[in-house]
Amino acid sequence: MDQVMRNKVENDAAAMLRSMLSRRGRNTDAGEQTVRQAKSFTEKEALDQKLIEFIANSEQQLFQELNGREVTRWDGRKLTLHLAGASVTELRRSLRERVIVAIADPNIGFILLVLGVLGIYVEFTSPGLIFPGIAGAILALLGLSSLSILPINWAGVGLLALALALFVLEAKFASHGMLGIGGTVAMVLGALLLVNGPPDMRIHLSTALAVALPFAAITMFLVSMVVKARHNKVLTGAEGMIGELGFAETALEPEGQVRVRGEYWDAIAPSNIPAGAAVRVKGIAGLKLQVEQD
Repeated sequence: MDQVMRNKVENDAAAMLRSMLSRRGRNTDAGEQTVRQAKSFTEKEALDQKLIEFIANSEQQLFQELNGREVTRWDGRKLTLHLAGASVTELRRSLRERVIVAIADPNIGFILLVLGVLGIYVEFTSPGLIFPGIAGAILALLGLSSLSILPINWAGVGLLALALALFVLEAKFASHGMLGIGGTVAMVLGALLLVNGPPDMRIHLSTALAVALPFAAITMFLVSMVVKARHNKVLTGAEGMIGELGFAETALEPEGQVRVRGEYWDAIAPSNIPAGAAVRVKGIAGLKLQVEQD
């Protein structure tokens, strides 16, 4: 934070601590030093400075010291503590709270987001699988919900978008891996810069590398498969017949019958073709093949 905001936060914390200590009859000057000078005290120093009232070596000793003690609440009411035989019960988080705490970690959120994007991409490239699309959508939403509560650096978002673009370009152009390497570097840097905050709230380098390297390899592999499939010759339907080799079952003068892929078709040729000659399909007009002698 900038210096003005830092001063406001420091003054606010110091004022709140002075108020609490003065109402409890504690040493306000020593307490304020913990804010102004970031000073710390051992338990003996805190007792000598009248910041605490006594030292307990265990929870049971603490209960014994507090049992029967009268305390004054903030509203001025007196309260006597009765802690004989008191026990400590651990408060456990519910399943919902454990899930929320887990996905609140930006590292987990980033992993979920990347897995979600990958699942959605697989569903788009292979429609009908269903599971990758559903799982990807759920994971992407969980990842976005985790990152949405954190201050996002748009430079990091831009680097991640650049990484995806470079992965796609690597599959379409022969760059000898340079575009893929650039995409991987951009993804790692984007992950590291994605969250504006203290170091413990940012995405770790190990997480960025563990996610970026496999994601780069998988993405480039999937994109290359899609690009190759689009450039491959169509093997099904009417368009798949173009260029196929067959034989004239009857003489084509210029119409007749040919056999292609073991099927008999009516055909027409630009010139007469004798029976038994090899022919190649050049086009389709309705249910009639357009062929020429091979």
